[in-house]
Amino acid sequence: MAGKRFDQPRVERRRLLPEYDPEAFGRLSERVARFLGTGRFIVWMSLFIVVWVLWNTLAPDHLRFDPFPFIFLTLMLSLQASYAAPLILLAQNRQDDRDRVNLEQDRKQNERSIADTEYLTREIAALRLGLGEVATRDWIRSELQDLVKEIAAEQGEIRTPFPLEQVRRRDEGDR
Repeated sequence: MAGKRFDQPRVERRRLLPEYDPEAFGRLSERVARFLGTGRFIVWMSLFIVVWVLWNTLAPDHLRFDPFPFIFLTLMLSLQASYAAPLILLAQNRQDDRDRVNLEQDRKQNERSIADTEYLTREIAALRLGLGEVATRDWIRSELQDLVKEIAAEQGEIRTPFPLEQVRRRDEGDR
């Protein structure tokens, strides 16, 4: 304990495994998985297999490198599949992680939208309640007509001070 100093960085140790950037490896796996899922890959792979089989069945014996059971071709396809499957799974996991983040962001946005909508609904309800107590032109007119009728009845006159036909014609420009 006496020889260790905590005010200086530790000396790096050599690692047995190579170091790699997981993000770069993930991007590479997504590109490979994207290519493996295309029609172009299927066409090229089919063409490769057809050429392989034709070469090893129709070429002269001394030029054939993989006789009929095509053991080397089977080994190559197995090797390709053994690398393709984990790369595709890695790409799917990365896509799942992105989807999970997007769903969380969408959920938060929806919560904010609901809160905003509820706030606006309350504000509109408050405005409606406030407007319910505001005197409108028609209400004031009817009140004035009632008062004029009462005054005219007290004085013995019966006449309408604001004939409805004249009022309607006059108010048409207001609408």
